Amino acid sequence: MTSAAAQYALTTCWLLDAPIDRVWPVLTAPETWPTWWTYVVAVEPLIPGDSNGIGAVRRYTWSSRLPYRLTFDMRTTALMQPVYIEGVAHGELTGTGRWDLVEHATGTRVQYTWRVSTGKRWMNALAPLLAPVFTWNHDQVMAEGGRGIARHLGVRLLAYEGRAAAASP
Repeated sequence: MTSAAAQYALTTCWLLDAPIDRVWPVLTAPETWPTWWTYVVAVEPLIPGDSNGIGAVRRYTWSSRLPYRLTFDMRTTALMQPVYIEGVAHGELTGTGRWDLVEHATGTRVQYTWRVSTGKRWMNALAPLLAPVFTWNHDQVMAEGGRGIARHLGVRLLAYEGRAAAASP
């Protein structure tokens, strides 16, 4: 008997005390993320994409507060500088991710929307019990990302918010 893939709808917002033209280049250079984002173990470029980066594929390996890692490939499907980046993930996580950046009176508001299903059998089997723990873990990873990008830019993380919808089998 196989477990159905658990689905998650996760949204994270960072408010950074930095102009959008400083935040954008950092988010669009994921190969550098391991230098400032604690839980990004590796980002490996697989396919370069076009001159705008559309079609680029990278393999991401993430660690977390919990003792497991996740690896998935992410293809950039849309990008409009400096407003948004969209991608589709395949692997141990499958779904869509989108970064939205908005100039804010005090800096830049960065929102990440992640709609994914898990590909690890053990995660799917335990999702009915552990979905709140998995969403907490995601929130911890993203909170550290907000702190990390702020440190990297030499600015303050003015606000952080994470929201999760209930997982469904």
